[in-house]
Amino acid sequence: QVQLVESGGGLVQSGGSLRLSCTAPGFNLDYYAIYWFRQAPGEEREGVACISSMSGQSYYADSVKGRFTASRDNAENMAYLQMKSLKPEDTANYYCGTDIVSNCRFGTTRMDFWGKGTLVTVSA
Repeated sequence: QVQLVESGGGLVQSGGSLRLSCTAPGFNLDYYAIYWFRQAPGEEREGVACISSMSGQSYYADSVKGRFTASRDNAENMAYLQMKSLKPEDTANYYCGTDIVSNCRFGTTRMDFWGKGTLVTVSA
């Protein structure tokens, strides 16, 4: 079973920035789209961003467009989510996942592999 691993979460003040990382030890992410999701307490998991494998084309939820940027470094088997201008409503557990398809199908939540999440808390 492939396990993705997120890191980079933490506590930040409103207006601040964080960069989340995602990797998959022992599994090559190069050919697959990487999705970012978040889930706040009592809320459903929602798609935040997706970055395709080779083209690097990215997609974003309207709530984060212009503030979040997805990127990847295939040489390092890493994906990133740069978050800026953070708001208290961005507070959530953030997860990365892949449906082992090269192009993003933004809007789907059916992933083949998930990480366990990293907590982002934005204080007012």
